[in-house]
Amino acid sequence: MNYRRLGNSGLKLSELSFGSWVTYGAQLGDDSARECMAAAHDAGVNFFDNAEVYAKGKSEIIMGNVLKKLGWRRESYVVSTKFFWGLNDGPNEKNTLNRKYLTQAIDASLARLQLDHIDLVFCHRPDPETPIEETVWAMHDMIRAGKAHYWGTSEWSAAEIMAAWQIAERHHLAKPVMEQPQYNLFHRQRVENDYARLYGDLGLGLTTWSPLASGRLSGKYNDGIPKDSRATLKGYAWLAESVLDPVKLKQVRSLAPLAADLGCTMAQLALAWCLKNPNVSSVITGASRPSQVIENMKALDVVPNLGTDVMSKIDAIVGVPA
Repeated sequence: MNYRRLGNSGLKLSELSFGSWVTYGAQLGDDSARECMAAAHDAGVNFFDNAEVYAKGKSEIIMGNVLKKLGWRRESYVVSTKFFWGLNDGPNEKNTLNRKYLTQAIDASLARLQLDHIDLVFCHRPDPETPIEETVWAMHDMIRAGKAHYWGTSEWSAAEIMAAWQIAERHHLAKPVMEQPQYNLFHRQRVENDYARLYGDLGLGLTTWSPLASGRLSGKYNDGIPKDSRATLKGYAWLAESVLDPVKLKQVRSLAPLAADLGCTMAQLALAWCLKNPNVSSVITGASRPSQVIENMKALDVVPNLGTDVMSKIDAIVGVPA
């Protein structure tokens, strides 16, 4: 495993990390989650991603139970969570980043995770109804209280990130150091264009999600939706529709010969491609069984083989952001 600094911070994350979105609570219980996390840890993964809203809090409970049972040294791993959507329907309990919600949300997450601090805390989406300054102060106070080490954003615009950073700079507060955007061969605009200046100007780090575009880039949907796919889960009808996009499926089929030439799977090619971007600190992977974790980790061996010629062929197939 290789490790990269989280932007300009001193924190180092494994290039490939392990996330709990969709699987925990829906496909995985404590035992299977423990097997997957142990396999990832054995491969050198030190970053485990979560969020308050995943499985309505159950994902954090499962991860907390697993961490307690595995008994790893707390200093040896990094855990994240994210706040915005909330778990209840009160006016100050959902779709907000106001001080009241954030102050209470961190305590509840710590209890579910059975931890005394969380390493990375993300504002899961921007909140147009709360002044950014209020959010920045709340996140600063969270860090000052020792409940989190670093804070950042997820799916914020470049302008919103810059506004938060400038407020923190002006008042000598803890600055946002990372963003968690979607990034894959089909979703490149924000990471490659919109944030372009933020890497150098602010030292922004990225922990990217959905590297396989909800499984499309693995090739498993080329012949329809498998019965064990997350696209068959209740509440994921939107996913079933998107993964069968005929244009994207054609592009995936065109990528298959490249993967074959490199001696890797389609999923490994897609993960390795994400890692070729030096602005990416860690690529969050997901899995429902240990064998998938092990296969994903082999993407690290593919990265050196993605030379300029291969990258150009990939661009020719999927296109590049304007």
